[in-house]
Amino acid sequence: MTLIQLFQFILSISILVILHELGHFIPAKLFKTKVEKFYLFFDPWFSIAKKKIGETEYGIGWLPFGGYVKIAGMVDESMDTEQLNKPPEPWEFRSKPAWQRLIIMLGGVTVNFFLAWAIYSCLSYFKGEIYHDNAKFESGVAVSAAGKKMGLQDGDKILKIDGKPAERLETSTVNMLFATEATVLRNGKEVTFPINEDGVAEVLAENEAKAYFSPRFPVVIDSITPRSPATDAGLQRGDKITGINGQPVRYFDELGNVLSEYKNKEVVLDIVRNNTPEKVNALVNGKGKLGFSTDLKVAQAELEKTRVVRKYTLAEAIPRGLERTVDVLTMQIKQFKIIFNTKTEGYKKVSGPIGIIKMMPETVNWEFFWSFTAMFSVWLAFLNLIPIPGLDGGHVVFTLWEMITGKPVPQKVLENAQMVGVIFLLGLMVLIFGNDIVKWITGKF
Repeated sequence: MTLIQLFQFILSISILVILHELGHFIPAKLFKTKVEKFYLFFDPWFSIAKKKIGETEYGIGWLPFGGYVKIAGMVDESMDTEQLNKPPEPWEFRSKPAWQRLIIMLGGVTVNFFLAWAIYSCLSYFKGEIYHDNAKFESGVAVSAAGKKMGLQDGDKILKIDGKPAERLETSTVNMLFATEATVLRNGKEVTFPINEDGVAEVLAENEAKAYFSPRFPVVIDSITPRSPATDAGLQRGDKITGINGQPVRYFDELGNVLSEYKNKEVVLDIVRNNTPEKVNALVNGKGKLGFSTDLKVAQAELEKTRVVRKYTLAEAIPRGLERTVDVLTMQIKQFKIIFNTKTEGYKKVSGPIGIIKMMPETVNWEFFWSFTAMFSVWLAFLNLIPIPGLDGGHVVFTLWEMITGKPVPQKVLENAQMVGVIFLLGLMVLIFGNDIVKWITGKF
């Protein structure tokens, strides 16, 4: 972890927290509701700085994992119920009409959503988008063992995921982990298959969420292991293997399967050296290997062929920003399928502050910074809307109940629900921090 990574994390969280809390603060003030505190970060026991202006204390806490506004007459995470035992004052939250309270509670997530929309629109307009087009994978994809367990096969061309066109490699590798089914072009025919959750679990366990399928590339030798079958056979850097014992080998993913059939046996390799076809005899070792590594530049060149640079006009960037925001929100919702699935054990992959900081680049990259901030803004909006007491969503549910039934939820019920919510959230924090600590100790970051 570097100071630059920490700086980017603190700056991003600060922007998000301040704007989120302003989303509560501004409507509260408009509706003449007293706001006792406005804090960036949490301040258990003490704060770094504070100043009272009018009726509100503004401050910066020392625990950089959020922030809050303390609104008079509202049951919140502080569990300060002393004021609630007195008759309600006209400037208190509980004295306001239900529709005003609903607007105050939804203000934070509304700001988060529109902030993400604005950032994504700006990124689309000023930076455009760079991605790799699945349709340009002329030879299909190479698939890892875990990917094959999910249902993919070498040579598949990804067409649809859950019935929707799968255009981009970058989103397809993630979307497929959350999907129910995928459609591919396989041996000239469209095939739709269910996603195997055991395969998803293996992908997550092996931390290969971005690499379980990739473009296929030919076998071009880069470096040769000393005293290996490749050395004895006289193979050279730059040789391209095109066949084994007369069986065509067009791609690297085919090589291992063919060699595994000839363990401890001599084979005849068809190679191309300096644009000239040749045949070379080689002895495959007991592991089904020849002892060389492939040229990664060849793989990168194949990937580069699928690269697309998309530019947007201002009129296009605004709806594209909304589309990107909704896509991220949809992804956050789908992640819960994995997090709470006993097979995938996605909860083990949840990262807390340490994991998030480690995600930051070690040099300031503003495009990454704003993209991350937009993504995290959507995440905060979604997280706060979950109907759990202690979060904005919990307050919204109780307020909607009052608006529908015409009767407020009893104060004691609100207090007990808030306590349950706080205990749940503390347990969630223990899980998240525990995951971070385990990863830190085991060196999995």
